[in-house]
Amino acid sequence: MPELPDLTVYIEALERRVRGQAITKIRLASPFVLRSVDPPIAEVIGKTVRSIERLGKRLVFVLDDELFAVVHLMVAGRFQWKDEPGAKVPGKIGLLAIDFANGTLLLTEASTKKRASLHLARGRAALEAFSRGGMEPIGSSVGAFAEVLRRERHTLKRALTDPRLFAGIGNAYSDEILHRAKMSPVMRTDRLDDAAIATLHEATLAVLDEWTVRLRAETKDGFPTKVTAFRPEMAVHGRYGLPCPVCGTKVQRIVYAENESNYCARCQTEGKLLADRSLSRLLKENWPRTIEELEGR
Repeated sequence: MPELPDLTVYIEALERRVRGQAITKIRLASPFVLRSVDPPIAEVIGKTVRSIERLGKRLVFVLDDELFAVVHLMVAGRFQWKDEPGAKVPGKIGLLAIDFANGTLLLTEASTKKRASLHLARGRAALEAFSRGGMEPIGSSVGAFAEVLRRERHTLKRALTDPRLFAGIGNAYSDEILHRAKMSPVMRTDRLDDAAIATLHEATLAVLDEWTVRLRAETKDGFPTKVTAFRPEMAVHGRYGLPCPVCGTKVQRIVYAENESNYCARCQTEGKLLADRSLSRLLKENWPRTIEELEGR
C-alpha cells in the first residue's frame, strides 16, 4: 500500500501535470471503483483541478466549486500517466481514466480483490468525513507525538500503523522506523519513557524524510512507475531471511492475517525471537527462543 513518502511523490508528479487543467471526461472501466452517488460523477466534467492534497493515505483532487475527488489506492491501486489524451484503459487492471487536454490519468489495480476506490464529496465538511483523525508525523513536535502515542495502549507496530493515531504510516515504513529506533514491534506503548519516545519520534521523521527524498530523486520530473512497499534498499521490510544491514543477522518476521512484521532480533529484541503465531504453535517446544538458538540449528 502506498504510504506517506510514495503519496507525497505522487502528489508532486500529479500537480506538475494536472494542476490548472480541466477534466474533460471520466471513463469508468469498473463500476465498483466509484463508491458514492452524490454529487454525481458527471458534475466534475469541466471542473479544473486547483490542487491535490493528502488525507491520511487518500489523495484528494480539489476541484472548482468545492468539489473533491477522493481516491484511496488501498494495497494494489496505482496511478499511471499517459501524455496522450483519451489513452486506452488497460484491460484487466484498469479501473478508470480521467481525461485532460494534456493527457490521461489512469487508475489501475493489479489484484483480484478490487479495493481501490473513488468518492466524490461536496464541501470541506463532507471531505472531513474521510479523515481518520491521525496526526501528521512530518513536522510534529516530540510532545505532540508522545501524547498521541500514549493515547491508547498498543504494540508499537499497531500504534504506528493505526490511522486514528498517525497519518500515512503503514506496514512497510513502520518496520523501517522501528528498526531505525532499535525497538521491538511488540513493545507496548505504555512502557516507553520520554527518552525512548524521543528516539522513536526522531526515527519516524528521519525514515519518512529520507525515503521521500530518495523516491523524489528516483522519479525526478517523470511520473512514479515503481510504487512498491518492497525495495532492496530497505533495512528489514520484505527482507525476511536476508542479512540486516547493521549487524548481518538474518531478518525475522511475524506473520498475522495478511500482514507481517519484519525485524532484526539482534538490533531490536535483544536477540529474542518473537513468537510467530503459525510456526510457534506448530513447533511448540521446538520453537527457538533466541537468534543464537536458531542459528545453532
